[in-house]
Formats: sequence, structure tokens, C-alpha cells
Amino acid sequence: MASLDELRDRIDALDTQLVRLINERAQAASEIGAIKASSGTAVYAPDREHAILERITEMSEGPISNRSILAIYRELMSASFALEQPPRIAFLGPKGSFSHEAALGKFGASVEYESITDIRGVFEEIARGHVTYGVVPVENNSAGAVADTLDSFTEHNVHICSEIQRAVHQNLLARCRLDEIDVVFSKPEAFAQCQCWLAETGLASKTSPVSSTSRAAQMAAEQPGSAAIGGRLASKLYDVPVIAGNIEDFPGNATRFFVIGHESAKPTGSDRTSLSFVTAHRAGALVEVLLVFQKSGINMTMITSRPSQKADLAYHFFVDIDGHVADSPVKRAIEDAKEHCQQIRVLGSYPRSTEVADA
Repeated sequence: MASLDELRDRIDALDTQLVRLINERAQAASEIGAIKASSGTAVYAPDREHAILERITEMSEGPISNRSILAIYRELMSASFALEQPPRIAFLGPKGSFSHEAALGKFGASVEYESITDIRGVFEEIARGHVTYGVVPVENNSAGAVADTLDSFTEHNVHICSEIQRAVHQNLLARCRLDEIDVVFSKPEAFAQCQCWLAETGLASKTSPVSSTSRAAQMAAEQPGSAAIGGRLASKLYDVPVIAGNIEDFPGNATRFFVIGHESAKPTGSDRTSLSFVTAHRAGALVEVLLVFQKSGINMTMITSRPSQKADLAYHFFVDIDGHVADSPVKRAIEDAKEHCQQIRVLGSYPRSTEVADA
């Protein structure tokens, strides 16, 4: 067995090689950035990211876990973004929200971030070209769809580029004891994820909705007798202690986020497409739309609806289907579905996320 000094010398030699190779990779990324800039191509390519991460996890034989390998490569890609043309990422803020955590996990620490006070604002920043991408929550596996995100798709012409699935652990944050709490702030979806716990502790009647979990933590830091439901990053950033941890009702609590921008991703062979549509005003129109996809052999993984804010008694339906809009069966099914819809829109095709990232 090698001695401690010998092993340290080996690590030093490997570090020398790693630093050289990392910089060689960065140089290649910089040259790619120059080509993209001259052609007007977007810096972030979700399909390329998907291929790289899939390839490196297949290559890795341990002992480092796939989770750690992915984290290392995400930071490598983040540093490459900074060399090419740093994208600016908007998220539902302030800092410390679950959207902020999801954005950091996706894009790393080397890009620029912008905190936005509400979800509609993230969409507006994308639409106006003020930021490159936005990260917004779309659904939780226990509380359901995020209404503000779905409604914003009906108001802004943005595209889904990618999706993120992330474990979410809710915590009660306060600078006072449980029995001294007069009000609990958080986002409505966070309250929905903790209904049983709130009822058991008698805090259900003291809830007060705000725009984000991190804004709730800010308010709990400022207002005596108040508390917040949010994440541990918010607890750390705003110096509001966790007095009850992991209070979500469902231990496997997870939230799905969309990365939104101006373009969909190219096909990867493992994709998902999100659509919105308003059916024709006739009996059975929704069934007719669903049968189009069923007869085409296309799997539908999600369906939900939101009332239209522009017409009485009309609903926007949102669905996710397996496949890419460039795939012939998907393209044909969407064309066929138009016969039964007043309007139908492809919100985006993007690589399908198969793993839930740890909080």
C-alpha cells in the first residue's frame, strides 16, 4: 500500500493534469462561443447539455457518485457559459427561493442571476429580452399545478427550453417559539404542501400568502411574532432559524420547474412536449382532442386546465406528451388536433428529466 506522502504526490500530479485539461476544455468552449456569437446561436443548448451529462454518467465507473459527477460538470459548463457569453437567468425571488436553488443547480455559479418578485415578471423579462432564460415552478407532486405559471403562458410568447425536477423540503422558519407565532408567511403552494402539519400545530388559521418562500423568510426576519415556510437556503440568507424541519406532508415532495426562453431544444430521442389549447365550442371537443393523441400512440403524461381570462366559460388546457414536435407522429397529431380546437400552441419541446435532484 502506498504511503500518505506518495498518495498526496499522486493527487498533486493528477491535479496538474486536471487543471490543464479543464483549461483546454474551456478554450474549446470559448471558440465555440465565438462561432455561436457570429451566427446568432443561443449559448445554452439543452439538447447538447442532455447528451453530455448522459455520456459522462455512462462513462463514470466510480467511486464518485453520479450525483457528484453531474455537479462537477454543471459547474464546468457554467464556467464555459461565462467564457462564451454569460447568460442572465431570472428566477422567482428574492434570493433563497426554491426557484433560486433550482436555477443554481441547473446553471451553476458562474452565470448572472436576476431576482424577480413574481412569476409573471419572469415571463415579462424574457419577453422583453432583458434576460436570457427564466426558471419558474410549474407543478408539485402533492400540491398540483402552479397557477401563475400556467396563466403566464397564455399572456406571453415564450418557449420551454428545459425542465428540472427537484426535491423540496419545507421548514418552519422563525425567530420565536412555536407558541409565540401570530402569523405564518409563505407562497400558497407551500401551504398546500404542509396542510396536515399546519392543522396539527394549530397554525393553519394563521397563514398569510406572499409571492415566494424567500419573501416570506424576509418578512419573518423583519416582523416580530411571525414565521415563514421555506427552504434552508432562505433560512441561512435571512438569518431566520429552522424551528421545525421537513414539515411537508409527503416525504417524497418534489417540484418540477421549467427553464423558459425564446427557443425550444433540438430532439434528443428522450423528449417531452408541452401544449396549450382551447377546444371548439361543442360537446365532446376535449374528448376528440385526447383521442387524437391516443390513436396516434402518443403518451400523455399530464393534463390540467385554467379558466381563460379573455372569454367567459372558456378554458385553457395544458398537456404534456412524450416526444418532440419535430417527430412525425407528434407533428401529425398536433395538426389533427387543430380540427377540434379554437387555438393550439406548442409551448416547447425539451429533454425529458428522469431524475429528481436532491434539495
